[in-house]
Amino acid sequence: MEFAHFQERIMLLTSETEKKRIQEFLGEQDLLFDNDIEYTVALFDKEKIIATGSFSQKILKCIAVDQEYKNMGLSNRIVSHLVSEQYQRGNTHLFLYTKPENYTLFSELGFYKISEVISKVVLMENKPNGIKSYLEDISEHKHEGKDIASIVMNCNPFTLGHQYLIEYAAARNDQVNIFAVSEDKSSFPAEVRYELIKEGVKHLPNVVVHKGKDYIISSATFPSYFIKEYQDAVETHALMDLKIFGEHITPSLGIHKRYIGEEPYCHVTRTYNQIMKEVLPGYHIQVIEIPRMAVDDSAVSASKVRAYIRSNDLEKIQDLVPQATYDFIISKEARNIIRKIQNENSRH
Repeated sequence: MEFAHFQERIMLLTSETEKKRIQEFLGEQDLLFDNDIEYTVALFDKEKIIATGSFSQKILKCIAVDQEYKNMGLSNRIVSHLVSEQYQRGNTHLFLYTKPENYTLFSELGFYKISEVISKVVLMENKPNGIKSYLEDISEHKHEGKDIASIVMNCNPFTLGHQYLIEYAAARNDQVNIFAVSEDKSSFPAEVRYELIKEGVKHLPNVVVHKGKDYIISSATFPSYFIKEYQDAVETHALMDLKIFGEHITPSLGIHKRYIGEEPYCHVTRTYNQIMKEVLPGYHIQVIEIPRMAVDDSAVSASKVRAYIRSNDLEKIQDLVPQATYDFIISKEARNIIRKIQNENSRH
């Protein structure tokens, strides 16, 4: 079998026929095709797909080789193609999901392990100092105190409920580290959410706001593409994200508490919180769950704020958000965001 004779083809994902072929091939390799995939390359032996790989943003995923064509360097060829395409798009810091048994293969291709969920997935990146550089950045704000706490927040947008949780933690700890989710998959852009959090906590001198970047609740911590069951996918994501938090983030800042708000609405967040209570104590981190702030016997939530935006009841938002958030929502700067929320029906 001549390696050079294998044809390399970029798959047209807008074609249901080509997309189905990739899905069927991945299914034979016990993998799933993620819905967010934006680019796929495949190798063919005549008309037969023998290897494939994809990416979504800067995450390489769904890399598979037919069993009959193993040990022929096809994974190397697929990954080299994907990396080259990513670099042409300006993405140089890349992440990769793989099964644990493939760890050695991808380490030889220049990827470095961040963390692993045993028997499920390994998360790798192509920079030997990637997470180390992030930890060095956040550790500049390390405070030597007895009680060092953390909160991870998306804040889409920042509400009085978020502010209440932060104030509660700030009153009981020497320092509170807020990690703003940096993934840009929410209605309010990441930079806007980060700035609204900073504005909402500026009266609290012992609160530090960090960007979560790629290492806290991001696409790089969702190893779910090859897991068949939805519940299993959520649990694996939670384990990966929390292992990174426990193994890397908390030692850098001396954190031993993590505060969360009760989650009455979102099943994914509720599952995540439950697994957090089981996992983080193993890293000597206490998980403290606080009842949500309520207005008129109804829990304050960012989803309720977005619902009022969707129905154009902007005045009702004033009871749910700090003044800075409200001022932004009614500003010219937010017009495109508001229009987008009103034209879409997204959970985020």
